[in-house]
Amino acid sequence: MHARTGRFDPASPHGAGTDDRPRRFGREPLSARRLLGFLGPGYLIAVGYMDPGNWATDLSGGSAFGYALLWIVALPSAMAMFLQVLAARLGIVSGLDLAQACRVHSKPSTVVWQWLLCEVAICAADLAEVIGTAIALNLLFGLPLAWGVGLTVLDVLLVLWLQQRGYRYLEAFIISLVAVVAVCLAISVAMVQPQWRDLFAGFVPNARTVVDPAMLYIAIGIIGATVMPHNLYLHSAIVKARRGEEGDRRATVAYASIDIVAALAIAFVINAAILVMAGAAFHAHGQREVAELQDAHALLATMTGSAVAGTAFALALFASGQSSAVTATLTGQIVMEGFLQISIPAWARRLLTRAVAVVPALFVVLVYGESAIAQLLIASQVVLSLQLPFAMVPLIRYTSRRSVMGRHANHPLATVVAATIAALIIALNAVLVWRTLF
Repeated sequence: MHARTGRFDPASPHGAGTDDRPRRFGREPLSARRLLGFLGPGYLIAVGYMDPGNWATDLSGGSAFGYALLWIVALPSAMAMFLQVLAARLGIVSGLDLAQACRVHSKPSTVVWQWLLCEVAICAADLAEVIGTAIALNLLFGLPLAWGVGLTVLDVLLVLWLQQRGYRYLEAFIISLVAVVAVCLAISVAMVQPQWRDLFAGFVPNARTVVDPAMLYIAIGIIGATVMPHNLYLHSAIVKARRGEEGDRRATVAYASIDIVAALAIAFVINAAILVMAGAAFHAHGQREVAELQDAHALLATMTGSAVAGTAFALALFASGQSSAVTATLTGQIVMEGFLQISIPAWARRLLTRAVAVVPALFVVLVYGESAIAQLLIASQVVLSLQLPFAMVPLIRYTSRRSVMGRHANHPLATVVAATIAALIIALNAVLVWRTLF
């Protein structure tokens, strides 16, 4: 960065630069041993794709339409993989995370506004985690939702301890929680005994999704809840520690891409399992309007004749909320430092984010009652949808520029694909927001 103008300097060691002189890129075969050293960041990102907001939309789609929307679950998962690979490439090649790139390449007058929009999205994401964790505590231990919301403040201690131990401990913790979610959902799906032939048929696109207004609305909700804007900022930042040498960037990008694709494949399986569970347990038995997490927990025990399925469901929800809360905190620190170059203590950052999420949740529970908490969860997803373009569009723009990425800039075809994905997601989210509000 230029010391006087504050603009991006191609000669800076933090960027790829515009130097087109021949470089020697690593072309050695990918090594399974080296790949193990790159695994981890993808799972920090993946938890954002299986948070309580996803649970609500998948449950609603499965109970209303059975397995018919499984192909809709798969579609945004593939889109998310593509966008997250771009985020990883930005961090590895340029040495800038998305927040830093926005600050360097944007007009100074717009930087604060971009930061504020990003903070709103992070708080909305954290709000979903607060609600999901509170509901899980209510289902597991019978705690009133207001108490559960208050107890989520203790997450601060957990996050701080993990951050002090280092990223590897944080990644191990997240992977453990993802494993808990996967095992618990596997138990639930096994107990509801889905019809496998109909299940696989659900992955075939069908015209009814577009023709049926109710089906289209839920499909848009599933897509809107899947692609998370704050994950693009987080991923571009955490992969920088694994950049390696200049000549090795091509291999580094390949390893990071394998990591994120594998992690998001697991997230896809988990989201599909939630929809399958709802389709087999509720839709197949005439329960077509199950959208709230508490109702799903109660009906699972009734439909399966065992409390095990309901307990597994609640444990998976708790693990999902806890893991997503950790990544929301990390993103908050990254965007504040990236946009404003301001660093505050981790405990202060965590308390600030969690306070912004806890206050509205407590207000809704105490004033409007526990039944209104589901509406607040939906509102948080709408806020995330509104912020999504402000993360996707800059990401595509910067990864397509040779001035930022050098020889690693997006191929024109990749840029067209990325722009098409962004346009589709933005259009569908606009429809979702309009129908939700009006």
